[in-house]
Amino acid sequence: MAYRMTLRGERHVFADLAELFAKANEEKSGDQLAGIAAGSARERVAAKLALADVTLGEIVAAPLIDDAVTDLILRGQDTASFAPLASLTVGEFRELVLAPSFPARWRDDSLARAITPEIAAATAKIMSDKDLICAAKPLRTVTRCRNTIGEAGVLGVRVQPNHPADHLEGILLSVLDGLLHGCGDAVLGVNPARESVEQVGTILRGLGALVDALALPTQTCVLAHLTTQLAALAAGAPVDLLFQSVAGTEAANTSFGITLDLLAEGREAVLAHHRRDRPGDFVGEQVMYFETGQGSALSADAHHGVDQLTCEARAHGVARAFDPFLVNSVVGFIGPEYLADARQITRAGLEDHFVGKLLGLPMGCDVCYTNHVDADQNTNDDLLVLLVAAGCTFVMGVPSADDVMLGYQSTSYHDAAGMRELFNLRAAPEFTAWLTDRGLLVDGHLADPTGPVAALLTAGLDGALATLPSGPTR
Repeated sequence: MAYRMTLRGERHVFADLAELFAKANEEKSGDQLAGIAAGSARERVAAKLALADVTLGEIVAAPLIDDAVTDLILRGQDTASFAPLASLTVGEFRELVLAPSFPARWRDDSLARAITPEIAAATAKIMSDKDLICAAKPLRTVTRCRNTIGEAGVLGVRVQPNHPADHLEGILLSVLDGLLHGCGDAVLGVNPARESVEQVGTILRGLGALVDALALPTQTCVLAHLTTQLAALAAGAPVDLLFQSVAGTEAANTSFGITLDLLAEGREAVLAHHRRDRPGDFVGEQVMYFETGQGSALSADAHHGVDQLTCEARAHGVARAFDPFLVNSVVGFIGPEYLADARQITRAGLEDHFVGKLLGLPMGCDVCYTNHVDADQNTNDDLLVLLVAAGCTFVMGVPSADDVMLGYQSTSYHDAAGMRELFNLRAAPEFTAWLTDRGLLVDGHLADPTGPVAALLTAGLDGALATLPSGPTR
């Protein structure tokens, strides 16, 4: 079915829904690389106007891709809740989403499960940056593992203490640095420099020992491939959260070495581990941590001619199906081939966050860029402020904002602490209580550690290391 729009006397024809979606997208170097982007600003506006007249029912009835991800999304759709929305156009749905009454209806009528990723992506395409911020802010999804994330007034922080040699003392010292800034309530999450079952197990045990020694109400994760984490679990390592990068097409997930069945099996293995080996340690059963990012399907040549925002929304649909504790868009990490500069990174970050929140995800963002893209720390700060204003569930805490292992720029512990102060936000409730009890938080504000507090932290570090065997990564 072709879609048509006449704009200032010029007639534009879009051959099908996939072309309409792609050409209605804001300018992205990835869509240009794929040869599917609008050829001019006028064509882009014409596509947006045509897309605004498409009904939500039409979008659900005409899947852009025929694969296992689409089957998963459609099987999980709440069709009863969707029925009253089906006749709305995308433009009308945008107006509904921006209405003051929408957050209550979204919550009370369980609309997140009624909305498909393609609907969310289509809506984002016809929204301004301000629209994306205002619409996302009141949509809250609360999740629980060892603590509670996502409540109103809470900004979580993932401590990301990566080390170029996986040196365990270095990792744990970086964690302590994060704690001094009130960070770490979302997760203590390490990207290993070397992926092996032994290495992953060592880091998991080290993080777990520190959590136990300090009685920290947070969860740990090593961001290796799902199969490596499960092998470490089978070898006796503790696994709080099971991590995996996911994409929005079956072919792209295959390139990641995963299937939907493998994600389901992994989730069940971790839940069984919690129930069998660690009863009482957890306040909830959300055990998955997913990362996504615009351009991932295109980078695997697995996008099927679909634009990168829509593929990203479909990745969120995959994540939603497995009831995650955290979902994180690593927005500027893939590179300038997909997001060329700070303006495109900013737009993508706001889109990803809005789409994820609309779909009912505990959505965070790694506000970041690589050193070969046209961005800098000031533009990164700009996006951080916009996302926190939009109600982002969590952000990254990277020592000095410079990940020396992955080689990219992100947000630091003091950046996250500054956002909490600026917006009058706090850590997860259990984590806030821990910081207060230890004297790291006084009257809701970070305090300089006293001698006893410093001694407590270093004793926890020493105690954690004492439980672990010595070796080259110690």
